Amino acid sequence: MLKGKTALVTGSTSGIGLAIAKALAQQGANIVLNGFGDAQAPKAEIEALGVRAEYHGADMSKPDQIEDMMSFAASKFGRVDVLVNNAGIQHVAKVEDFPTERWDAIIAINLTSAFHTTRLAIPAMRAANWGRVINIASAHGLVASAQKSAYVAAKHGIVGLTKSVALETATTGVTANAICPGWVLTQLVQKQIDDRAAREGITAAQAQNDLLGEKQPSLQFTTVEQLGGLAVFLCSPAADQVRGVAWAMDGGWTAQ
Repeated sequence: MLKGKTALVTGSTSGIGLAIAKALAQQGANIVLNGFGDAQAPKAEIEALGVRAEYHGADMSKPDQIEDMMSFAASKFGRVDVLVNNAGIQHVAKVEDFPTERWDAIIAINLTSAFHTTRLAIPAMRAANWGRVINIASAHGLVASAQKSAYVAAKHGIVGLTKSVALETATTGVTANAICPGWVLTQLVQKQIDDRAAREGITAAQAQNDLLGEKQPSLQFTTVEQLGGLAVFLCSPAADQVRGVAWAMDGGWTAQ
């Protein structure tokens, strides 16, 4: 379905981002990976699916590095057809105790980076009259939790940005949508489980059950493969009129 097209996925060397990159590659898209840590192993995983893969290590808190990454993608593949804004970080603290530098970093990486990638990708998408902007928001883009003020603010912002871009591109072949996962067993969430177990003196299994029980009625994690499948759907012709949607995949979290 995506043969000959190019997808750029931020924060894609592991977790949700890598799973989405692989799902798009399975549909024939060439991939531009981005993220910290080892890039060779995920690049090899993508190339094993029979498509081309490139990597750019832009720090998503740095606008000049984001611009360089977008220029790099255009130089390698012509343009970005599918932009997936996935890069994110987290910090948990009461608002009065929240370190200002952590607030700034979360807003920069989780929200402002998506503005920069989108503004740079849209012109070529408009020229081709086809494009997909997929923003990985969160259940926290729709509802809040205590001690996550920066993350919640950034994810609500991503949902708002998505809607504005969708309206601006409504008469074109370009769509913008957000995916709002609930709990996904990523490294970020595993750390929260481990911290909770240590803090409360319980097993990791009990901490995991407690975490799910508080928010996610299905009592099951959303999987990265499910998120990849939704991203593929949003790239399909069936989703041509799915515009400005914040699509919850959260086991019922935001239905409560």
